[in-house]
Amino acid sequence: MTTVTPAMSPPDPSTTARLLELKNVDAGYGPFRSLFDVSLAVSPGSVTALLGANGAGKTTVARVATGLVRPTAGEVWFAGNRIDAMKPYEIARLGVVHAPEGRSVFASLSVKENLELSFRRELGRAGAGDALGRAYELFPRLGERSKQVAGTLSGGEQRMLSLARVMVTHPKLLVADELSLGLAPIVVDEVYEHLAAIRGAGTAILLVEQYVGHALAISDAVVVLNHGAVVHRGPATTFDDIAEHLL
Repeated sequence: MTTVTPAMSPPDPSTTARLLELKNVDAGYGPFRSLFDVSLAVSPGSVTALLGANGAGKTTVARVATGLVRPTAGEVWFAGNRIDAMKPYEIARLGVVHAPEGRSVFASLSVKENLELSFRRELGRAGAGDALGRAYELFPRLGERSKQVAGTLSGGEQRMLSLARVMVTHPKLLVADELSLGLAPIVVDEVYEHLAAIRGAGTAILLVEQYVGHALAISDAVVVLNHGAVVHRGPATTFDDIAEHLL
């Protein structure tokens, strides 16, 4: 895979209002190319919905934004830093959190242990106790199940556990990849209430989603992918306005 050398010059001044920006990005897995000339941006404190069918390249965009996949062409910028050659942990230190598809919890650890592990890594041992208390205030159900093994929680409760780790540490950007995948509609509603709270606290969100109605309701902008390329980019409106691009 081609190594991309970070630029020495700062980004164009016209892009400084963009917290995250992908510029003309190509990416793939080995010989398989999955993104073609993708450009998108997320402004500070805003939500950008990334929509498209299965296999459209949405998860690859999420992985590029968080350093898990390195682009073969193009640039990725975050908060004035070119990040496409950085390691994932370096990008995380800038304030980017990736909530991947799936449950993303340590199934054999308790709810409390999952939270403490995350908070100690982010805040140190001294800050972990206060963070744990705030997590239980935000998600009382997790407090009720603090001693329960995470792998035995319901799908919705496991998503809450993932989100609790994000909300308490207040990242600049949350990359949320298919958090509603496999959940009952009533649980999806609850997950989106928590996403709205995260956004209300000032965190920007790149929202990878298949629940189009939910995504549009919370988003400021929308980007639609089809076969790895951007086919629509604009303000979040209604499903009817973008339906033709989702076909």
